[in-house]
Amino acid sequence: MPKRVLIQLDCDPQPGTFDAVVAVDAGADVLLRQGGVTPENVVPLVHGAMFTRGGSDLASTAIFIGGGDVAAAEAVAAEVRKTFFGPVRVGVLVDPSGANTTAAAAVVSAARHVDFATGAVSAVVLGGTGPVGQRVARLLAGKGVHVMLASRSLSRAEEAVARLHEQVAAATIEAVASAAGGEAASPFSRGVANADVIVAAGAAGVTLLDAAGRAAAGKARVLIDLNAVPPAGIAGVAAADKARADGAAVCYGPLGVGGLKMKIHRAAVERIFTDSAAFLDAEDLLAIGASLG
Repeated sequence: MPKRVLIQLDCDPQPGTFDAVVAVDAGADVLLRQGGVTPENVVPLVHGAMFTRGGSDLASTAIFIGGGDVAAAEAVAAEVRKTFFGPVRVGVLVDPSGANTTAAAAVVSAARHVDFATGAVSAVVLGGTGPVGQRVARLLAGKGVHVMLASRSLSRAEEAVARLHEQVAAATIEAVASAAGGEAASPFSRGVANADVIVAAGAAGVTLLDAAGRAAAGKARVLIDLNAVPPAGIAGVAAADKARADGAAVCYGPLGVGGLKMKIHRAAVERIFTDSAAFLDAEDLLAIGASLG
């Protein structure tokens, strides 16, 4: 059997080392890393993956699309998808900034404690305009959850919500401006007070829900903080928390979610090496995560 070759197409000038290490640990024998990838220059790189092997050997080549700019990665992914034809294709994993695997792991973790199928679940996504926050909001909305996407910039939140409405037609998502310790009557504060699920997905080292906000989140059944750099994104949530009970809520920190994220990533890499038709985006990764139990 030929060696498994994973081609890392990164939209950043320098491909990320985190993605490279995960790719090798997930089962790639050879990792080829290409930075500065754009929709304009990606087609020859894809052709190199498509035409160097034939027959069943083609399944031993796969593509990973990454980078810090999610919109740029999505544009590259769209061009990659258009380049394939018939059976001449390779498996593809789209995971810029680890946003899709992290978001999938967060939503799977929340689903262990909240039944989204009831249609009466509300969630607040803090730092919702970032790459992970947008994916968390999109996956929750796809499950019928009423999502409040919060950002310090209302205009950025509104732009993100507009994009999400295009991606999830039936989504119920609203944009709000957030502020720690905000006015009790503000839309943000009311949303926090009524949320079943709160996910902090903002910049590293920034507290998005302080102690007062945490105390106001009286209905919350799940609190997930994806920030791995102190201070915590949600006051009182520790990095290693994994379904730790805290009053009426359970808490997950970045390490508590991170184990599942890595399992999803490894399973996804295995999938793209066994199914050349696989084109794994956020929703596909969510399904993989749910199947892992």
